[in-house]
Amino acid sequence: MVGEIIRETRSVCPVCLRNLPAVLRRGEDGAICLEKRCPAHGAFSVPVWRGRLDFDAWIGGAEALPRGLGEACPTNCGLCPEHETDSCCVLLEVTKRCDLRCRFCFAQGGGPEADMPAEDLKAALRDIAERCGKPLVQFSGGEPTLRDDLPELVRYAKEAGCAYTQVNTNGLRLARDPAYVRALAEAGLDIVFLQFDGTREDIYETLRGKPLLREKLEAIRLCGNNRIGVTLVPTVVRGVNDNDLGALVSLAASLAPAVRAVHFQPVSWFGRYPGLPDGEERYTLDELMADIAAQAGIPAESFLPSRCDHPLCGFHASFLPEPGGGLKPLSGVTHAPKGRGSARLNREYVARHWQRGPEIAPPPADLSGEMDFDTFLYRVRHGSLTLSAMAFQDAMNLNIERLRRCSLHVYDGGRVLPFCAKYLTPMYTVPSCAEDAFVLE
Repeated sequence: MVGEIIRETRSVCPVCLRNLPAVLRRGEDGAICLEKRCPAHGAFSVPVWRGRLDFDAWIGGAEALPRGLGEACPTNCGLCPEHETDSCCVLLEVTKRCDLRCRFCFAQGGGPEADMPAEDLKAALRDIAERCGKPLVQFSGGEPTLRDDLPELVRYAKEAGCAYTQVNTNGLRLARDPAYVRALAEAGLDIVFLQFDGTREDIYETLRGKPLLREKLEAIRLCGNNRIGVTLVPTVVRGVNDNDLGALVSLAASLAPAVRAVHFQPVSWFGRYPGLPDGEERYTLDELMADIAAQAGIPAESFLPSRCDHPLCGFHASFLPEPGGGLKPLSGVTHAPKGRGSARLNREYVARHWQRGPEIAPPPADLSGEMDFDTFLYRVRHGSLTLSAMAFQDAMNLNIERLRRCSLHVYDGGRVLPFCAKYLTPMYTVPSCAEDAFVLE
């Protein structure tokens, strides 16, 4: 393989999930690939950075995986003593049922399994609150709003000691059932994590199988009426909605204060996926940031890497929508220090930026004119927009260095697992480059 090895790490074989040594190699064009070789299935190379932004500046002082560590990942997760970060958000699956059959679905929603009894889920919530430091708990699935007792579970999570509650949903029931939205609000739901892939119906027809934009907007309206903060969550797929990012940011800004954030998720191939992708289909984190910056007219320097998770896992940035259009970047010194304890600070950051604030009257100043300090604080709390991302890993691009820093965890039958370990799926088709074996230098 041609190029400079810039980092050693570990990964897995995408066919058999065997733990393997791996490297990050920089090519002549500045792009960086994760490379590995399985003795049984050959060599694999996948792009993880396209060179649109400065990789070395972005990754900063993040420590490389120490030699001798990570050799048992991810099969011994639960969390093991080698894991570096506490839980910020803990996901709890409450159903496998789903009313969509999406092209991409990490949880393979729509399964035939019966729902777990409410009492078992309440026991899980007690365990989560006790073991995970009162985290943000995300109710997920399948489609969690298919459970009629979801408001009861939200209320119980707060009683059990979970600091914040969030529902990960396609929004269809929320759009159709105002009483259900009201019940969730009365139960104390803080955030709706709303699947929202773009501003055009063709995007939903491609990714979700039907036009859904009108219903998504109605779900936002009803959540806003009930003072539930909404985070829009687009799955970004090259050639489908990567040209709609600026329009999506503009729409989100226009829907404040109901919409508090956009949380981008570049597509990963795990769970239910349409086949093994080639390298050109990969949409990397630096491409996402560069495209958002270009389309939304904001400086790429506004984006900061997470210091709670690994820098290659995502970014965050906060903006103040300006009356005449455009976004004004806010202070960037908002991310938490590295290491244990940072998950709590990150959780508080997320809560401040994603949930609705208390109902208070705006200051008397004209919000479209020059702002005094009170007006500025009011607009930051009630009208700012946060942009963030999570670049999930699949069996091709799994980097154990990243996995050990994960703060997004999944509760699974008494174990707490890093998200990308829980949903890791083998890819059974061996790509044509498998015979191009290489030796780690």
